[in-house]
Amino acid sequence: MNKKEDNFKEQFKKVLISTAKVISGDYKIDLDKKGKNSSSKNLDFFELDNLENKNDFIRLRAETDSKALKKKFSNKEIYQKNLPDNASCKVLYDIAERIRVELLGGQILKGISKNLKENYSQKLILKRKDQLKTKEDVNVVEAFELYMLKYFFDITLNPLSNKILSFWEKEFNSSLSKHINYLSKNIENQEKYNSKFSKILQEMDIFESDNEKNEDEKNEDEQDNNLENNDQKQSKETQEKTKQDENQNGIDGNYDLEKYEMDEQLIDTESENQSSENVIQKNKNNIHDNDYKVFTNEFDEIIKAETLADPDEVSKLRKNLDQQLINFQDLVTKLANKLQRQLLAKQNRSWEFDLEEGLLDSSKLTRIIMDPYNSLSFKKEKDLDFKDTVVTLLIDNSGSMRGRPITIAAICADILSRTLERCSVKVEILGFTTKNWKGGKSREEWNKNNKPKKCGRLNDLRHVIYKSADTHWRQSKKNLGLMLKEGLLKENIDGEAISWAFNRLNKRKEERKILMVISDGAPVDDSTLSVNSGDYLEKHLKKIVKFIENKNDVEILAIGIGHDVSRYYKKAIKITDVQELGDVMIEQLSGLFESKKNLTKH
Repeated sequence: MNKKEDNFKEQFKKVLISTAKVISGDYKIDLDKKGKNSSSKNLDFFELDNLENKNDFIRLRAETDSKALKKKFSNKEIYQKNLPDNASCKVLYDIAERIRVELLGGQILKGISKNLKENYSQKLILKRKDQLKTKEDVNVVEAFELYMLKYFFDITLNPLSNKILSFWEKEFNSSLSKHINYLSKNIENQEKYNSKFSKILQEMDIFESDNEKNEDEKNEDEQDNNLENNDQKQSKETQEKTKQDENQNGIDGNYDLEKYEMDEQLIDTESENQSSENVIQKNKNNIHDNDYKVFTNEFDEIIKAETLADPDEVSKLRKNLDQQLINFQDLVTKLANKLQRQLLAKQNRSWEFDLEEGLLDSSKLTRIIMDPYNSLSFKKEKDLDFKDTVVTLLIDNSGSMRGRPITIAAICADILSRTLERCSVKVEILGFTTKNWKGGKSREEWNKNNKPKKCGRLNDLRHVIYKSADTHWRQSKKNLGLMLKEGLLKENIDGEAISWAFNRLNKRKEERKILMVISDGAPVDDSTLSVNSGDYLEKHLKKIVKFIENKNDVEILAIGIGHDVSRYYKKAIKITDVQELGDVMIEQLSGLFESKKNLTKH
């Protein structure tokens, strides 16, 4: 930022603060030097560093007005007293209250009304342009906001926004249309307005439709699983024999980094369909490390995410994730559109003209008509730089990721999966953790065998398949909520997880293969480190990553949340705030698609 821009933004900040003070009636509002509020009473909507064009200024002015109006006109006690019990209804209730205070402000000052309407009009223009075919393609929260803008704010919707609303307008009208006059007359009376809206929302039953939809999807999944189980039964005996051989032979860690060879027996299609009792199979010619050992893999598992919880809990966790997504709606749209534009640009067809052979160029036939002695002109489609691509997101499911980090990781996985699939890029989403704290059954077995020294990895692995590359996002979207499941996140043994993800990816037929690891630091497993050197897992991780980086088959990069992971990965990015994760993931993937070798290292 140059000095002129800096001065301008500083002046704009002062104008916003002054405006907020006048609108809210709170003259103590101020900001600290970093642009953040200096007291808990202050507002929290100043994003001055992200102002790039006129629309950003309109947005920030409107958000300033809206937050200041909320401070002036919305009583927290009344708001909380009438808050609906249904979590999904709470979001719509919040939108209704925001519209109420904005309408009040617009009645008092025309400038406020102008700012708000300009911002909403701009948001309508920026609505996503993906195909909308059924109600399930439309977020009910998005549709409800459009309904409120149309019938309460009297904003004319554009064709796309009208189409979005059309999927839900009938349900909204059946419950709300008869109450619009009452609500409009009582926008100054928060008690009557909040109470009435809360009652309406809880009686609408619109979210039961979501449950029915989930049941339909569950039935489809069950049908798919029945087909898969037929194949699974045929391979069960072979898998059991493999398991017995592994337990007899053990895993001695005699890996050969120079003579890598893919073992076709490794975690084939059937193993994806196995239940939680099935174990991770040994790859005799895997990415081997002579110094790394595993005491036993008898209790390890590769598990499909949906088997970690019953259908009701899966649906509940997905709804929880959807609620979190609402708070990032603008970010989701911005990031998705950014990546999709770049990918589709790479896939645009281009032609070479005026060739002596190829396809006849009909646009040049007029030359022949005007002068028969002119030669025919041909054209040929150029080879695309954009290669058939598959991306694997490998997400650290360790206990230290609990809370906001794992939520953001799940949200970003959801965004990327949807966006990349629109651009014909396949996406696999995997997670890694352990089944237990403190070693689990592996440590119990170790104790029974008189605690041998230098035993190697000493915990039960759990590798989770949230979405396979050949499964559509719509079929797997519920699984992503399972990252929020209480008790799932435990220890992290990164080296073996990356080896597992790499082998799955390396078997793919796509020309371009990208592995993105999302972690919050070094591999940690207390049980393993208690009987081995303190850097035992780190050394293994470094060898695995180095091996992959030295090969041309798979491109690997890592994002460290709050920790610098560049000591493990050549291509590594550190983020200090988990809110940066979405933008960083998009930026780095975009960079990879633009240039195979240009990846910014921070």
